[in-house]
Amino acid sequence: MNTLEEILKAWETDSQIDPNKLDKSSVDTSLLHAKYLQFLSLSKIRLNNSYMSQKLLLKDKWLYYNGKMSKEELQSKGWNPDPFNGLKILKGEMDYYYNSDPELQESDSRIQYLKTMVETLQEIVDNIKWRHQTIGNIIKWKMFEAGI
Repeated sequence: MNTLEEILKAWETDSQIDPNKLDKSSVDTSLLHAKYLQFLSLSKIRLNNSYMSQKLLLKDKWLYYNGKMSKEELQSKGWNPDPFNGLKILKGEMDYYYNSDPELQESDSRIQYLKTMVETLQEIVDNIKWRHQTIGNIIKWKMFEAGI
């Protein structure tokens, strides 16, 4: 599972509890927990790696926008040697350039996506932790309906 969409689709199926097979649903709980805990762990690692990549990108962009990058580095990255197209920029205006930089925006977008994935997976794992409560409530309801 690499995407949030795939995880949500899988959870849509995995979250179902068959009221006629509560024993199987109860047994499957540990398997579901292991499955989604693995997804959560891997997503947290991907998020952390994205943070580290963004820090390196920010350093490079700082060097780029402050004119401290060599021509060779600029050529290897395919960046324009004059990021401001001849304009004189004040320090207070630098945030506009950082915030509108396509590579930094893509990095931010990737981080936000992974954060959403981690939060979603955390919710799923929490739901699985309490699945026994739901199964117990179904059993109690069936007992109530049966007059027991």
